[in-house]
Amino acid sequence: MHQTKIPLIYHPSYSSLALPEDHRYPINKYRFLYQAIKSKYFHLEGHPFTEPKSKAVSSDIIAKTHCPAYVESLMKGTLPAAKLRRIGFPWSEALTQRTLTSTGGTCLAVEQALECGIAIHLSGGYHHAHYDYGSGFCVFNDLVIAAKHALELGAEKVLIVDSDVHHGDGTATLTENEPAIVTLSVHCDKNFPARKPASDFDVPLLKGTEDEEFLISFKQVVDLALRIHQPDLVIFDAGVDIHEQDELGFFNITLSGILERDQWLLDTCMNQDIPVACVVGGGYRSQHEQLVPIHMCLIDSAYQVWSRRKKEQK
Repeated sequence: MHQTKIPLIYHPSYSSLALPEDHRYPINKYRFLYQAIKSKYFHLEGHPFTEPKSKAVSSDIIAKTHCPAYVESLMKGTLPAAKLRRIGFPWSEALTQRTLTSTGGTCLAVEQALECGIAIHLSGGYHHAHYDYGSGFCVFNDLVIAAKHALELGAEKVLIVDSDVHHGDGTATLTENEPAIVTLSVHCDKNFPARKPASDFDVPLLKGTEDEEFLISFKQVVDLALRIHQPDLVIFDAGVDIHEQDELGFFNITLSGILERDQWLLDTCMNQDIPVACVVGGGYRSQHEQLVPIHMCLIDSAYQVWSRRKKEQK
């Protein structure tokens, strides 16, 4: 952890996608979150975060994970209407550019986490994308693509910790024959998607689950996965749609519960010298700015863990 700043990855395209006014996807939250981080942290002496960067990934790299015909159809705008409806976005060149840039951002987070110990991508977590189709606002599965990228960089085993309220079904199917990528999903049992293929570790929790039960379950399964697999990298999907006021969530997790989740995960990995690449994951409110304080739990936790480790190294 020789770097003085926490790597932060962001691109304006994350919030520039034009969507119908009543669309459920909170497209503006990324810009609001970025602005909140700049306001809270960029003025501090030493600048604890790097300047945001972007790094688009090529369609050839994506085709190593997804069906080449699906990738080509998406890029050319020839994807059938039924498949676009399943994704939930109208096609546009802006959609393809945003998707490529966001996927590249998660790959960049992996690179910087392996170098620095922690990295945060202000997008990512598109875990419903399968081999030859997208689903649930997910076009390409950046988690799996980035995990494979980490393996190419020399990691021998990658653990994907998915704490979005929705099951990581696409991640599970895309990695079922990838023993070097371990998948873990803690999610609401009675929520999207209806079919939940097996991850390596699945923890389905009931609607209405509150802080204590969630945190006990989350900590136990992550600790177990770390002890069994001893990964070289953790990719953490820090979804906040587990929050009690989320419009698509069905859990009753408080802000303090989410903060404890994020602090514990980062502390645990840092104490074991396991790099962590974080993505912000899901979160759904009609008023997009209401998601910012919840996503800031991850940012604040990273800053606290980072600062503490830097002091210990002095």
